[in-house]
Amino acid sequence: MQKRKIHIIIISLFVGAIFGGVFGNVFSLVLPEGVVKDFFLTSINFDLGGLVGNESGVLIINLKVIILKFGLSMSFNFTSVIGIAIAYYILRYLR
Repeated sequence: MQKRKIHIIIISLFVGAIFGGVFGNVFSLVLPEGVVKDFFLTSINFDLGGLVGNESGVLIINLKVIILKFGLSMSFNFTSVIGIAIAYYILRYLR
């Protein structure tokens, strides 16, 4: 049995999250306002700057000669989690 490479797994899960997010945006156009729409589209935001206490969401490294700024922001909702689960299923069972 051949093991999968880690970069294939990470890319596949990332693509699953993207497809789940796109599906959620399309799904939001169809659903009427209410509890179900709020459940599917309430998102949790994660950014790199929040880990170091920077409110702007950007990690800043000041080296006095050059200032480096790194930013990464992700937003997860229920449909993106479903996309990740489907990508995991495809990776797990369709070798």
